[in-house]
Amino acid sequence: MSDILANKVAVVIGGSGGIGAAAAQALAAEGARVVVTWRSGEAAANALLAGLAGEGHLARRAVIEDSATLTALAGEVERAFGRCDILVNTAGYTKPIPIGDLDALTDEFIDDMFKVNWRGQFAAIRAFTPLLKASGDGLIVNVSSIAGLNGVGSNLAYAAIKAGIDTMTKSLARALAPTVRVMAVSPGVVATDFVPGRDAAALEKVAGTIPLKRVATAEDVGRAIAACATHLTYSTGSLIVVDGGRAL
Repeated sequence: MSDILANKVAVVIGGSGGIGAAAAQALAAEGARVVVTWRSGEAAANALLAGLAGEGHLARRAVIEDSATLTALAGEVERAFGRCDILVNTAGYTKPIPIGDLDALTDEFIDDMFKVNWRGQFAAIRAFTPLLKASGDGLIVNVSSIAGLNGVGSNLAYAAIKAGIDTMTKSLARALAPTVRVMAVSPGVVATDFVPGRDAAALEKVAGTIPLKRVATAEDVGRAIAACATHLTYSTGSLIVVDGGRAL
């Protein structure tokens, strides 16, 4: 265990599974006290907490599309720790829809995708910005996707929203400097259950098309998120691509 993030407090929105859990583990391993949020996976969040390096970690429920729960969470973090230094946005969802199936992209689906995958990330940032500014060395890491760069992803709305995450990252990096840095980590295909219906056979098929000949693990992405806090300390507004060369 490292102590490079000793005395730092990191909040991982959507930290109960997949990339969020890996980010929590990586940040805790660097010495941070970590708050992980869960929506319906309380048992998974508590199990994650029990295995984190260090001590003083918390698990709390938050609903990404309910801004009041995020504001309440920020208040609870301030009461518990008196600070927040790192905010990681990993919450979200998607659904596979062929890129040419325009009728499947209903108004309701697009609105819900935007609400959960963009508005919710912004609401979390809005809620925690006062604490991050007070830190004097705050950091926001948004989990984006190479879909935002190349327009190829689980569906068109998801790709467009991730492009919006990239734009938000750059805009807020300018607006919140110098007290808060804002970064985005953009994975390619990751071996998690994030995309419904993508099984081991599908992942193996994709792996052959990637220059590094494997799909990413959640830990690959989690380490990149932690690196934004530990090593990339003169970077802001940057998109860190973690895709094994898939976008080449």
